[in-house]
Parts: sequence; C-alpha cells; structure tokens
Amino acid sequence: MTTGTQGRIYDELAKLMNDAAGLAQSAGREVSSAFRSQGERLASELDLVRREDLETVQEIATRALAEVERLSARVTELETRLSHTEAEVETTDAP
Repeated sequence: MTTGTQGRIYDELAKLMNDAAGLAQSAGREVSSAFRSQGERLASELDLVRREDLETVQEIATRALAEVERLSARVTELETRLSHTEAEVETTDAP
C-alpha cells in the first residue's frame, strides 16, 4: 500500500510541476508581450523609425547622391565644351 501512495504522490507532484511549468511559460509570454507593447509605445512617442524604413531611405539617398555626382560631372563637361565653343567663335569673329 505504501508503494501505491508513493506513486500517487509522485503523480501529483509531476502534475504540479507540469502545471507550474505551464504557468511559468504563460507568464513569460505575458511579460514578453508587455515589454514589446511598452517598447512599441515608447518608439511611437519618440517618433523613431523602423530599421526597414531607415534602410530604404538610405538606399534611396545613396542612389540620389550617385545621380547628383553623375549630373554634376556632366554639367562640368558641358560647361567646358561651351567655353571652348565660345572661345572658337570669338577667335573666328576677331578681325
């Protein structure tokens, strides 16, 4: 009879440990969710941007800067050609 009682005690203890583990997991999820909510609220109040949005804007800015540099070089080239053309016209028109 002692063995049966011990078996029931072990069964009850195992059930209690299972319940405690389930409660701990549930509490962990609840705490994680609360922290996430608070973090999102704080980020919203501070007007922080998401990483994906920042990376997208950085990529756009990099492309725009490359285009500005390309166009700046093209303008310099055209200004040089224009000044040479104007110089040729002046020498041709000179008496």
